[in-house]
Amino acid sequence: MSTKSTSGIDESGAIDHPSRSDGFVRGLSGLIGGPLGDHAVTHDRPSGGRGRFWTAVRIVLALTCLTLTLHWVQKSPCQDGAWVDNQQYTRFCYTDVLALYYAERLNEGAVPYRDHPVEYPVLTGYFMGALGLPVHSAGEGNPDINQGQWFYNLNALVLGALALATVMVLLSLRRRRPWDAAMFALSPALLLTATVNWDFLAIGLAALGLLVWARTRDDGRGLILAALSGVLIGLGGAAKMWPLFILGPILVLAIRANRVRAAVLSIIAAAVTVVLVNLPVAIPYRENWNRFFELNTERPIDWGTIWYIGRYLDGKFGDPASIGPFQWLDANIPTLNYLSYALFGLACLAIGALALLAPRRPRLAQLAFLVVAAFLIFSKVWSQQFVLWMLPLVVLARPRWGAFLAWQIAEVGYFVAFYAELLGAATSTPVIPEGVFVLAASLRLATVVTLCVLVVREILHPEQDAVRRNYADDPDGGLLDGTPDAPWLDRLRNRQPAPTPTPVPTT
Repeated sequence: MSTKSTSGIDESGAIDHPSRSDGFVRGLSGLIGGPLGDHAVTHDRPSGGRGRFWTAVRIVLALTCLTLTLHWVQKSPCQDGAWVDNQQYTRFCYTDVLALYYAERLNEGAVPYRDHPVEYPVLTGYFMGALGLPVHSAGEGNPDINQGQWFYNLNALVLGALALATVMVLLSLRRRRPWDAAMFALSPALLLTATVNWDFLAIGLAALGLLVWARTRDDGRGLILAALSGVLIGLGGAAKMWPLFILGPILVLAIRANRVRAAVLSIIAAAVTVVLVNLPVAIPYRENWNRFFELNTERPIDWGTIWYIGRYLDGKFGDPASIGPFQWLDANIPTLNYLSYALFGLACLAIGALALLAPRRPRLAQLAFLVVAAFLIFSKVWSQQFVLWMLPLVVLARPRWGAFLAWQIAEVGYFVAFYAELLGAATSTPVIPEGVFVLAASLRLATVVTLCVLVVREILHPEQDAVRRNYADDPDGGLLDGTPDAPWLDRLRNRQPAPTPTPVPTT
């Protein structure tokens, strides 16, 4: 029988069962007989004991493999590269991985950056070349090989392995809540977008960086792990920039806990890593290397963003004789860039203030999710696969199924509407009214904002935090876990020091 402390924390280390702890799942469980009973035989096995083969961890891993396999099947109509009659849109199987094998001239043996500018950060370019050039080399001696198909399948295999590594990180960080990772494994977003681009390269590296940070302790070995965490996050940032945003929450939480040295070391390690990864390309091939930054500076308002929604409303309800504010921004890209960055910066300042002033130090995953979500909300580009950035962070930040499924349904609706827009653009014949696409984008935006509001509410009311029912403080916090607030913060807030959380022993 599990025991609960007065704060509602399960101090026994028992496995969480969503049919008991999650209101949405508990309601659905009524269809199959109700929540798991107190005397039910489970797959949980004590240390050193024997148990059934299909444990929660193995079930989640199997579900992830199943979802990735179904994703590969869903993309299979496009694998041969012979896209006729816009089947890449009508079959919902378009992927940048296959398209860019030809667009980036990998099929000609071109080395990324040296022979051709690449629109992605350097580690993604390295990754493309590392997989693409051997395929081209093999294809030169064997003309029967469909190089594009081989390239896609090789990428799908490696990206699938990174997705599995990500779910294994989630399982490792939530040993008492393994079923949380089922949210990732069964995600429609994973099913539809896993290999649309190379995002899992950054996601896997960022997840490993979080795992290493969670293993840090306040000793010499902990500082080494903090540096290693920074290296992994820096590698993620060299693939896609967003993993670097995780360093901000680490620093703010370390300031609140008076453990700044480890956080600064992690940030320095990440910065050095990014520089070292970029230098071999930035120095000899500066113009080609700079293409990523030029493209992001020059791009106008992209589909599905808050700016796109505003531009549509300008045209729908504004004065036909004049342009509206969002239409004006679309014609003045530098101002749009500054405004987007400023809003994201203000959001980060608000999240930092929340981290310092909340009644209890927030968990790292909560702040990391808020920062990445804020970036997407105010960005002028929100590609369909960017949903994957938030997926593991949502699982760690707020493992509740109700709002999560609402968000995923909205993402599916946007996915379908987005492909309708792509088909309409390709054929110059609208497939759906523009207002339907804007509605789908608005619903996606609304569900992400709702998730942010719910996370903020749980930060302000930590007794509502599902993770803290099984963990005394922050299982992702590493050396911050169980650490009291810095004395200066107590003096600033003019209160007695908060009681130090007692970490629950890890089983």
